[in-house]
Amino acid sequence: MTDLSAPIKLDAMTMDGHSPGLALRSLVIGLTAFLTVVDLFATQAILPSLTRHYGVMPAAMSFAVNASTFGMAVASLVVGFFSPHINRRTGILLSLTLLAIPTGLLASAPNLAVFTALRIAQGVCMASAFALTLAYLGEQCSAVDAGGTFAAYITGNVASNLVGRLISAAVADSLGLAWNFYVFAALNLAGAALVYFTIQRVQPMHATMPATSPLAAMIAHWREPRLRAAFGIGFCILFAFIGTFTFVNFVLVRPPLSLGMMDLGLVYFVFLPSVITTLLAGRVASRLGTRSTIWGSLAVAGLGLPLMLAPHLSEVLTGMILVGVGTFFAQAAATGFVGQTAADNRGVASGTYLACYFSGGLVGTAVLGRLFDSFGWHACVAGVGVALAAAALLTFALKR
Repeated sequence: MTDLSAPIKLDAMTMDGHSPGLALRSLVIGLTAFLTVVDLFATQAILPSLTRHYGVMPAAMSFAVNASTFGMAVASLVVGFFSPHINRRTGILLSLTLLAIPTGLLASAPNLAVFTALRIAQGVCMASAFALTLAYLGEQCSAVDAGGTFAAYITGNVASNLVGRLISAAVADSLGLAWNFYVFAALNLAGAALVYFTIQRVQPMHATMPATSPLAAMIAHWREPRLRAAFGIGFCILFAFIGTFTFVNFVLVRPPLSLGMMDLGLVYFVFLPSVITTLLAGRVASRLGTRSTIWGSLAVAGLGLPLMLAPHLSEVLTGMILVGVGTFFAQAAATGFVGQTAADNRGVASGTYLACYFSGGLVGTAVLGRLFDSFGWHACVAGVGVALAAAALLTFALKR
């Protein structure tokens, strides 16, 4: 049994050395992230099948699938607001347990409206666990370990994109759409079990209660130019990511590429390089600075956009790899920056950042979905490029 919190003191953020058991703790943190958000993007791998099943347009089905980001945005804000009063372990454990309920019910959703509502409920549970875990990490990790720890958590997120999509495509192809959701409900419960057996002792919340109210803290964070810019960068990152990896599925199954269900799932091995590179984000940001790291990441993602317009699979896959590596690296750097920059009320800061991040996903689905349906893939990719450019401009404000 691994106790993540026992050897870590709340004053660890001021320490100059590494906390004991960092490697094992990072592994468990990555697994927790994986099992928390594995449902979020896995359903994108079966978007064409769901579109046919419900008999709707690609934009409508994409909006329903990505409606989870609306629930995540709202829950991130609410959890961040009440974060000082929520026991981290209990909140994470309860969120992951409840997540299995809407996940399982998706197997029998009778229409698109019910499907959308269940995806929103999933988002609420996922974001609650996600925000509380980020707050926990911000409070419990030393300043030296913070970058690597946040990178480990985002790496688990990246891995969920790859493995989740592979599982979704394989299960749906062999057992049908319903069993796909039953399998992911079981993974949610596995995440709850992991938290139960790893996070055993957390410093009582009354010992760390902030002097200011959550609302005052949130207002103070928005008034801080660096944090405000980081919130905007998070919005743009998921806007770009959603636009790329939601609507490229429809491009991949249409001529001239014409991929089948299982082939579509295998395509998402494009996330494998991101699993490796994102682990380096904390170290790179420490050496080069957050601004240089994010600019470089966004440049890498931007290089992938024209490749995804090519008629050849190899070029499209290369473009997807570059966008994945760039956006996840930037996300890891921005997340770590928020955790280290917020002087206090880190739970509120993390919740606000995640609310902006997931709002970007919802807005990206709506805006880019309309562009895709009306003007095609080229217009959608152009919209992604605008989002990356906006993130690059906001990065100028990220000064130490």
